[in-house]
Amino acid sequence: QVQLVESGGGSVQAGGSLRLSCAATGQIFSMTSLEFYRHVPGKEREFVASLGRHTGNNIVIRYADSAKGRFTISPDNGENTVALQMNSLKPEDSGIYYCHVDRVWITDYESRYDLWGQGTQVNVSP
Repeated sequence: QVQLVESGGGSVQAGGSLRLSCAATGQIFSMTSLEFYRHVPGKEREFVASLGRHTGNNIVIRYADSAKGRFTISPDNGENTVALQMNSLKPEDSGIYYCHVDRVWITDYESRYDLWGQGTQVNVSP
């Protein structure tokens, strides 16, 4: 069974930093990009950043406009793990951060789709 396991998060004051990690565990042959989303109660989940590994060890990274210049997503320990370093945090960065992947191939012909982690809380106080 494939799972997304998040760690990190917590509470900081504005201007502080936090680091989140997302690890995809289980039987994984390959997968699409690992993504971070933020959810604030009463609002839709919002894309934050993603990292995808392509052929030739090429890495493709995307950021939401709100994250550019402050957040950095990078490969972490292990092939299926990414870290999101969040600096210069603002109160509007608060929310539950979820890890997501669209598709995981568990063999070359069998896949799992639309997987989400359990979420981790980020609180940024003024």
